[in-house]
Amino acid sequence: MQIPQSGILTTNRLGKVFAKTVATYKFFWFVSILQIHARTGNLRMDVWDIVIRMVANAWYPIHYFRLSFGKSDSLFDIVMELHRITQIPIDSNAETIIEALKERLEDRQIQRLLRTLTLNVPYRFLRPWIDTSDDKDMVKRSQGFENGCLYSLHKEDGGFYIELNPIWDAYLHGHYNILLDFAYWNLMLFLQVRNPNVPAIPNKLIRPEVRNALTKQHNYWDTVINLGGPIHCIYTDKELHSSDYELDHFIPWSFVSHDLLWNLIPSDGSINSSKSNKLPDLDFYLPKLASMQHRSLRLMIGANKRPQVMEDYISLGYTPRELAEMSDERFRELYERTFNPMSQIALNMGFETWKYQI
Repeated sequence: MQIPQSGILTTNRLGKVFAKTVATYKFFWFVSILQIHARTGNLRMDVWDIVIRMVANAWYPIHYFRLSFGKSDSLFDIVMELHRITQIPIDSNAETIIEALKERLEDRQIQRLLRTLTLNVPYRFLRPWIDTSDDKDMVKRSQGFENGCLYSLHKEDGGFYIELNPIWDAYLHGHYNILLDFAYWNLMLFLQVRNPNVPAIPNKLIRPEVRNALTKQHNYWDTVINLGGPIHCIYTDKELHSSDYELDHFIPWSFVSHDLLWNLIPSDGSINSSKSNKLPDLDFYLPKLASMQHRSLRLMIGANKRPQVMEDYISLGYTPRELAEMSDERFRELYERTFNPMSQIALNMGFETWKYQI
């Protein structure tokens, strides 16, 4: 992905900031600078504010989606340790995390962890403009905006801040969305290499503001119940009636990051708090899931019902009619081939196994 070019600015150097990147720091550093600049319009930014926002931006992909940042990336360890110390909920939005960290910035443990992020990335990010590995030299040369670099570095009276080069001001505002996409595109490529078997990496970089309402999926299962009568929750065995159930992502949404019908099942609302983003015990629950899914397809096909949402099943490699016409054994084997690898990858990422306790 290319950034907008300029005949005045050194955009060719900005386009190289993620070359030879071995950790995620630069991605989150740049994203955080862009966000602070867009929100405040300020050219001067305290480095503490930037690194706190880095943590907030990395929080969701690490804690909720459990993405690996690679063995050499200390940002992952810092975010994990900050969660242990602060107990900020894993699904908190960025502004909540930022506010909570700023309130506790006097805590020496938190200071120590955040200070680690100030040691390298402020300097290394400027390497496309200023080719030096000496931090003091980088500070001095940046203050003259050598080669039209993006910002200058200032360490005064114990403080540490950057000053954006004024000539970049209009460009950063005018191309904010493209530059943000540029950073996240490169971050996605970086993380895909380190999470080769994890689905939907692009959907796991930013906390979604609103989750889908699953209206079409609810309508599907309402129709199934109206055709075949009440069904029983595969977890609690409670009888479920039309419009009186919740839809559960069998493999957690935080892993699959989709709402495809073949992974959704009506459930007793009481299990949500205990199951959360845990993996159901496949030995116990997968046969029940397969049986309910197969029965639903047979009912819908038999009644000549074909809502558009049924096209979700095509991603399993078969049409809904072909699936409905399978034997129970073959359908269950298909679900085993589909769900067992996903579950194993999720377990390797740290997802926990769950079984309903009465």
